[in-house]
Amino acid sequence: MYAVIEIKGRQLIVREGDVVRLPYEAGLDIGSSMKADRVLLIRDDKKTRIGQPDVSGATVSLEVLGEGRDRKILVYKKKRRKKYRRLRGHRQKYTEAVISRIAAA
Repeated sequence: MYAVIEIKGRQLIVREGDVVRLPYEAGLDIGSSMKADRVLLIRDDKKTRIGQPDVSGATVSLEVLGEGRDRKILVYKKKRRKKYRRLRGHRQKYTEAVISRIAAA
């Protein structure tokens, strides 16, 4: 069984037991649980349920494993022949969670 969920504008295909990186969510403790109510599709062995826009009554439960920062992205700007150069780095925060349960209505 798998589901397509949307969290903070990102769509993810998830199965039970998967470890996923979600956009950073402040205020979540390690071991706490959260629910993704925005389930767009659920596929099990027998049939597929597609939401319009959501599958009614379906939820995906997640357990928070921790937080982290992604690899560094370098942003480089340059204007030729003007001695203008700028180098900046950025590391995006994320929340890591495990899918504990996919429940369909």
